[in-house]
Amino acid sequence: MASLVPALDLRSVSNDVAIPHVPANVEAEQALLGAILYDNAAFERIGDYLQARHFFEPFHQRLFAAIETHIRKGQLAEPILLAEQFSRDQAFEELGGIRYMADLVDRAPPAANASDYARAVYDLALRRDLIRIGGDIASSAAQGDAELSARDQIEAAELQLFTLAETGGNSQGFVSFADALHGAVTMAAEAHSRDGGLAGLSTGLIDLDQKIGGLHPSDLVILAARPSMGKTSLACNIAFDVANNYAWEPQPDGSKKTVRGGVVAFFSLEMSAEQLAMRLLAEVSGVSGDRLRKGEIDASEFGRVRDAALEIQEAPLYIDATGGLSMAKLAARARRLKRMVGLDLVIVDYLQLVTGGEGKSDNRVQEVSMITQGLKALAKELSLPVLALSQLSRQVENREDKKPQLSDLRESGSIEQDADMVMFVYRESYYLSRLEPREGTAEHLTWQEDMDKVRGLAEIVIGKQRHGPIGNVKLSFNEDITKFGNLARDGRYDMR
Repeated sequence: MASLVPALDLRSVSNDVAIPHVPANVEAEQALLGAILYDNAAFERIGDYLQARHFFEPFHQRLFAAIETHIRKGQLAEPILLAEQFSRDQAFEELGGIRYMADLVDRAPPAANASDYARAVYDLALRRDLIRIGGDIASSAAQGDAELSARDQIEAAELQLFTLAETGGNSQGFVSFADALHGAVTMAAEAHSRDGGLAGLSTGLIDLDQKIGGLHPSDLVILAARPSMGKTSLACNIAFDVANNYAWEPQPDGSKKTVRGGVVAFFSLEMSAEQLAMRLLAEVSGVSGDRLRKGEIDASEFGRVRDAALEIQEAPLYIDATGGLSMAKLAARARRLKRMVGLDLVIVDYLQLVTGGEGKSDNRVQEVSMITQGLKALAKELSLPVLALSQLSRQVENREDKKPQLSDLRESGSIEQDADMVMFVYRESYYLSRLEPREGTAEHLTWQEDMDKVRGLAEIVIGKQRHGPIGNVKLSFNEDITKFGNLARDGRYDMR
């Protein structure tokens, strides 16, 4: 098709980087606009991803925006009705006015080909965005920025590139019920083929898995407790079990499909990577974590620690111990890990230590709401479960019944609303041990009997579960090695 525009200045998209040729195809833009003006129904096949900014010629941007406005209002978009809107548009007059739009219609390709032209326009727009991002990266790196380190600039560039890559892909629009049903049946089939009938990732805790069905893709799971209850320990137990059981199989396209366990990203905003590793060493070796830190172990125990380290060092568990991490950086790093090695589970320890942005917000409730919404969006975007730990407010300590509930969550409104599941860690022995009466009294004997009943026991209270029942799950807890396990009962003696 011959161009209807005599000459267009292929402008440079960056003041710092000279581009000899900016990717653009004005003829494809003209063909697409003509097809839509001739048959407005063609817009329905492209309107979910193509936007006015994707056109190179500025007047084409304004014309597409006008067409879109008319069609979305249920109005006819054709040259005569649109011409009045551009009566004072200088570029419109220079191109020939109403005659230009009439020529677009006269030379339009079949409406069935509109999608092909739209894809060409869209692809060229992405190429121009790549040039712009490249120019911005070069300019920022050359000039330097007092507020952004080189690593921060890398993360900002990765975020721009990932956002560009996902543009037009995240918004899938409507899915037919048949396609949705096929996906549901596939999930059920996978669950049926797995041990225990789990549809999600196994936590390694049998009774908990039976109650929640494992950790499901796209779910935001909140694990909350008061300090010293063991929420970080439980998160570590789950993270290690998932990573240690990782198995995959190759796909025809060369990618890897996880068949058991998974790759885990652990964002530890409170503890260092070494402290987390120490906990896992204690758990696997069976050597007390406290004695391990103090160096109070003998040669035999050190041998067990060394063997445990060799056993677990290849587990795909990645720890990011950056303090004060923002939600944007956390998401960018999770995306990067998924792109580089794969990713099946994200753990955040803990929610209240994540920041909503670069600056500190005066409204903490609003900031937490932004963080929980961001974590839920990340879970859906990467199609994996996000397990976020959370603190509970002090009001728990003021009640006679210390068992936590949803209203105990700090900044609870947004957390309750955005979470697919909320679980609480509760250990009665923690509170009972602080009420020890004076030794030798009758009260102390009664207290000792009560302590014997609850020592080594923990309870997971499921306060919310969008896809299943709420309730309580009892677990064992070894305080020396901070390890949760399955209770030995009904003939089962697996104390993992």
